[in-house]
Amino acid sequence: MAVEDDESILAILEFSLQSVGGLDICLCASGREALARAEEFDPQLFLLDVMMPEMDGPTTLAALRQRDGMSEVPAVYLTARVLPAEQASLRTPGVLEVLSKPFDPVKLPEQLRALWRRAQD
Repeated sequence: MAVEDDESILAILEFSLQSVGGLDICLCASGREALARAEEFDPQLFLLDVMMPEMDGPTTLAALRQRDGMSEVPAVYLTARVLPAEQASLRTPGVLEVLSKPFDPVKLPEQLRALWRRAQD
């Protein structure tokens, strides 16, 4: 499940993860949409933008983790924040990685697969 409020980045994620990566992905434009669609999709990984209006990435992740069966779903954040201290503050339990924007849309699917595999070990 990918949650990103910027329509252009959401379109890039769709291309990257579905077309290039062949992944089955649920794209959401807000934290509220992710909460509404999470149970029907049954995500195996959360990919969340950090800075979004209304519900930011960490708030969205906390709410998703309250759902039945989702407390252990690993997460990856996307952020424009580049300072190491800011990124370190996002590395909470269950967060596999904090990826910087801009990201490489060709490499992103394999990066996420590798992170997900690492979480399964």
